[in-house]
Amino acid sequence: MEPLFDQLAARLREHPGQPLDLPGVELREAAVLVPLTLRSLVPVVLFTRRQETLRHHAGQISFPGGVRDASDVTPLHTALRELEEELGVHAEDVDVLGMLDEIPTITEFRVVPFVGRLPEGTAFAVSAGEIAELIEVPVAALQEPARQRIERRLVRGAERDIYFFEYAGHTIWGATARIVRNLLDRTEDLPAWKELVSP
Repeated sequence: MEPLFDQLAARLREHPGQPLDLPGVELREAAVLVPLTLRSLVPVVLFTRRQETLRHHAGQISFPGGVRDASDVTPLHTALRELEEELGVHAEDVDVLGMLDEIPTITEFRVVPFVGRLPEGTAFAVSAGEIAELIEVPVAALQEPARQRIERRLVRGAERDIYFFEYAGHTIWGATARIVRNLLDRTEDLPAWKELVSP
């Protein structure tokens, strides 16, 4: 495994994602997969842009994922099932590196994010009914401070930091941006990830 993925997997083993601790708050379970791969030796993160016709989060940029079904043994099963349904990638083709921190959403979901590495050259069969576009963003671009911003917004009576990432005309925000922020926080001191940062 390339040092980039090897170091990330080791970090997530040493410091696994933290579960939510919200006593008395009922949230529906959901899970996503943060897909990483290489394009001409350049590490990229894969995002999806949801169709405008969907009932929930229409048009938003997200990670493959969704609500946990009764048949899903674990949240990881949910993330891998959704990855196959949305992008046509089979679970056996994913090298699961670990889990990031669980996050709550304003739509009352508890989202468990997993990080997975896909083989370079993976072929995708995008579900046209759900996904309008598959977006590949270089990890180095997400690390650039000029592409990041934070806005303070009032959410359900409390001020919250809302993260944004800009790339090629796309705005990544909300729960997806919080997951990206968590990934970057976990990797900022890893040697292979630091090498990606432009001087």
